[in-house]
Amino acid sequence: MKTATSRTQRRTQRRRESSPPRASLVVPRPLILLLLALVLVFAALIRIRMLGYPLERDEGEYAYAGQLILQGVPPYQLAYNMKLPGIYAAYALILAVFGQSPGGIHWGLLLVNAGAIVLVFALARRLFGPVAGIAAAATYALLSASQSVLGTAAHATHFVVLPALAGLLLLLQADETRALWAYFWSGVLLGVAFLMKQHGAVFVLFGFAFLFSRLLRRGPEPSTGHLARTFLFCAGVILPVGVTCILLLRAGVFDKFWFWTFSYARQYAAEASPADGWRNLGFELPHVLAYSKPLWALAGVGLLAAWSRKEQRARALYVTGFLVASVLGVCPGLYFRGHYFILLLPAIAILAGAPVGLAMRFLIEKRSPAALCYVLPALLFAIPWGRCLARQAEVFFELAPAQVCKLTYGANPFVEAPAIARYIAAHSGSDERVAILGSEPEIYFYSRRRSASGHIYMYGLMEKQPYAKRMQQEMIREIEAARPTFLLVVAIPTSWLAREESEKLLFHWYPRYLAEHYRLTGLIDIPQSGEAVYRWDDEAATYSPRSPYVVYVHRRKA
Repeated sequence: MKTATSRTQRRTQRRRESSPPRASLVVPRPLILLLLALVLVFAALIRIRMLGYPLERDEGEYAYAGQLILQGVPPYQLAYNMKLPGIYAAYALILAVFGQSPGGIHWGLLLVNAGAIVLVFALARRLFGPVAGIAAAATYALLSASQSVLGTAAHATHFVVLPALAGLLLLLQADETRALWAYFWSGVLLGVAFLMKQHGAVFVLFGFAFLFSRLLRRGPEPSTGHLARTFLFCAGVILPVGVTCILLLRAGVFDKFWFWTFSYARQYAAEASPADGWRNLGFELPHVLAYSKPLWALAGVGLLAAWSRKEQRARALYVTGFLVASVLGVCPGLYFRGHYFILLLPAIAILAGAPVGLAMRFLIEKRSPAALCYVLPALLFAIPWGRCLARQAEVFFELAPAQVCKLTYGANPFVEAPAIARYIAAHSGSDERVAILGSEPEIYFYSRRRSASGHIYMYGLMEKQPYAKRMQQEMIREIEAARPTFLLVVAIPTSWLAREESEKLLFHWYPRYLAEHYRLTGLIDIPQSGEAVYRWDDEAATYSPRSPYVVYVHRRKA
């Protein structure tokens, strides 16, 4: 009888810890739903304006791999990269549903982002109440669309966030209800988050840490219950990863998959030293914070506020652990690229919402006038949120997608890629191959032509790592064997990231190969800003570029 009573007490305590404060219940539920709908409409309006945003390199890679999947070609067969295949499958699904175009891809991103906004709301609501949930949702909607994190592009980090949030929210529900199925499906969702990108592993580890901490807090309990929950959670994590490995093994590409996503990825992650990491962070962080400092500052206030009340400590510990895991998710490789910070935004958004919900609760407990209970928390959030929005109003509401892309990426040939692809498609058959000496996989996708080599990026070939020469030799063999109809040379440094110590074999090979087998039929002169100059066929041979950033299109001689 005593054991049953203690279990009931523990269950009641868990409900108290996971439920929103009673003071927050003064806000009508219809009003909360209306505000959430307005946040979703706001996010959708920004993204609908950007449906035509030109694909950048990562999007081009995912889109090309997804396109190949729809043609029956498995990942890693014609496109080598260290990304895990979950993002390729997600893109294949989006392309199948919305069409093979930038607009189709960005419709998919709109829905993924909307799902993440709802889940940020749900998680913040569970931790700090519905008012905090609305503030968190609005914060995530704004920050995740920001150019400071390259939020307009459908990066893999967006696709990590959605299943990670769903898995962690379901794990909280499992902790409250003790339903075994919830532990299993929470693990499945976190496993899917990992498959979208290796960085998702931090959320799997956070799930394990949360599960372990809750098991310790419950005290004496039959060991079979602990084992069953842990086993089901682990089985859920392993299931999507295991199924993926089996499918790749059956497709005959498991060796390539293992080399690129584990062997090479390990070398890539170890290339930057701690000193390099500090320099990278010092360079990227000011850009990430450029438009959003007030909301990040509000998140800092939220972290302090969460720890300020004794009854909030369990929720404060959870959100702090989530923040730490999210920070670790940004760190792999010590590159700190802008879109990596998307993994950190849900934690920042929840913490930015926390002081709003806690302030309302405090005012209600002090029996402040009703108007004050609504107005002060609203101002506490609206002022920093409005400032962040105002700083990005031109990008969100005025500039055309191509202008935003040019403003963000400068002379990278993302705006020009569709025109290049149209020329290739018009002058080649659907079964003819294309080779690109540069990192522009979006051209393969736009032109719907397959690559002559699986090396669709030059970055790995230029890195100081033990596989670089082997990769260059492999690319040369594949191009010579495929005899591609078109061979493009992208004379833009950011498409190569070559350095003094880079292996030079490729640079010695391609001028001789071009001179012997190809003739110049296209030249795209790309300024840092403004419109590019296109010269095709006979005009290409007589034109002198005015910019140092040029794409040369060569066609194989008859």
